[in-house]
Amino acid sequence: MLDDFKSAFNRYNNAHVQLIIVNVVIYLFLVVLFLISGIPGTEFVFEFIYKQFTIPSGLSEFITRPWTLITYMFAHSMWDIFHILFNMLVLYWFGRVFVEYLGSDKLIALYILGGLTGGIAYLLIYNLNPEFFGNAGMVGASGAIYAIVVGTAVLLPNYTFFLLFFGPVKIKYIAMFYVILSLLYVRQGVNLGGNIAHLGGALMGFIYIKQLQAGVNWGGWITVTLDWFKDLFKEKPKVKVTYRSEEPKKGSVKKAAKTSQEEIDAILDKISDHGYESLTKEEKEKLFNASKK
Repeated sequence: MLDDFKSAFNRYNNAHVQLIIVNVVIYLFLVVLFLISGIPGTEFVFEFIYKQFTIPSGLSEFITRPWTLITYMFAHSMWDIFHILFNMLVLYWFGRVFVEYLGSDKLIALYILGGLTGGIAYLLIYNLNPEFFGNAGMVGASGAIYAIVVGTAVLLPNYTFFLLFFGPVKIKYIAMFYVILSLLYVRQGVNLGGNIAHLGGALMGFIYIKQLQAGVNWGGWITVTLDWFKDLFKEKPKVKVTYRSEEPKKGSVKKAAKTSQEEIDAILDKISDHGYESLTKEEKEKLFNASKK
């Protein structure tokens, strides 16, 4: 299993699987703690750890555990297996499409941005009108996943999934269904905190892609921060190796093809209008190379 995990984290453009692994490992860790808590005198261990993954509803309590704005989006309910199951399935389906076009860095950035926006929306709405809420905290990746669902649908509205019993369905309609369902649940007061977080994440997914198409990457600071942390754990080479560059032969000099932001925007617009299949081989290569930057 350890080798499988290492392989998943070393594979290129595999962020959707990496995020699923992180969520599942944390879930299993909490499940084990929950089972151990059945031993008399150990109940407090699970309660204490689970609190570190639960974003509290009240601002006064949240100030004492501000890190839960991040940790809550990687934890799920211990009492509902379908909570994590459906979230991970949707993350896999939409995340796989997302990384194919925009790469792993942007998927992770949108996941975190969607989770942050969902958590902030939950805190704001609860503290503006607390009598509408019946829960005292929230866990779940749904806000982050809604951001990826809507973001993918904005990027590739005509991309088609083949659903059991339904056949081919364009993902813009799937995203629309998710958003409308959450709006109805908010109106009915069903899981109000969770659905507010869903809508916050969905809004971030829409804005993120629109800004990206305009040449602004709202998630750039997340990528830079994660790269900085990765560099801390990279083994530094002890010996500096230098190579003598050979003189280029006449007639063998090639110009490096640089893809401008305008070209990328035009390609993304073409995908939005006609789908990925309409791209030429050259356009696909440009989009792929741009996603690695």
